[in-house]
Amino acid sequence: MPGNSESILPPLEWLTEQHPPVPAAINDWLMELGSMTRRFEQHCRCVRVEPQREGFVSREELGEEADHLPESQRYWLREIVLLGDDQPWLLGRTVIPLETLTGPDQALVDLGTVPLGRYLFSSDALTRDYIVVGRQEQQWARRSRLRLAGKPLLLTELFLPAAPLYQADGSAPA
Repeated sequence: MPGNSESILPPLEWLTEQHPPVPAAINDWLMELGSMTRRFEQHCRCVRVEPQREGFVSREELGEEADHLPESQRYWLREIVLLGDDQPWLLGRTVIPLETLTGPDQALVDLGTVPLGRYLFSSDALTRDYIVVGRQEQQWARRSRLRLAGKPLLLTELFLPAAPLYQADGSAPA
């Protein structure tokens, strides 16, 4: 992620319409509108999260991610590895403006090993503004701006080689 050399995510290339089309089986995963956690649970016995980094950061520390979020004094940053049956399937990075962390949504800073999707998709007030598809060499990624009761957060997910979406079209990255 440009602007944040400490991120667990490698630099990602966000795709435009000039790039070749995404294979249909991969696209089905990348455009998932429901909980990715629930979708992963259909492909393993146990989904778990290993938090890698959590804490408040400044707008300057976000780099280009700041372009997707409103001005804020600070942002909650959470980076995780999501595992399916102890295999790393996804690197996740969530950025949440301080103003989103009000009322019951203050719980977002205390998720620990709980997958973000378990919290977000338990809310009737969740909407998604967009999904942008990206790549890191042969691995696929996506970025979504979500809103909880109208308040934004940014979620970036990089699908690792063992993730089930690669088995969907038989093109697991090396």
